[in-house]
Amino acid sequence: MPGRIIGCFSCILCALPFLYLAWEGKQKNAAPIAFWSGDNTLKDKVKNIPAYNREMARLYQACSAAFFLSGALCLVYPPLGVALICLLCTAGIYLMWRTYKSILVKYSA
Repeated sequence: MPGRIIGCFSCILCALPFLYLAWEGKQKNAAPIAFWSGDNTLKDKVKNIPAYNREMARLYQACSAAFFLSGALCLVYPPLGVALICLLCTAGIYLMWRTYKSILVKYSA
């Protein structure tokens, strides 16, 4: 049982930063949400910042929801929860990056 709780807690800790980025992205419309930490070039690249921020917030919400789901699965059925965590941390990151690139192309100047 302690392993299930630790797995769930770890997944929730992974989900919270994504949830915060999504919430912050919906609040600010002056600066675009960066995918890479410290990326200051987006202000010159993105032409419609509010729409770009909405799509990036949805992307971060989806990532957060996936980590919350894996946390719930860790409580119910740990092997499936761990498998989902592994999938999120490998293929999920790649898919998130691809989605970011398509959002950036869509709103580039």
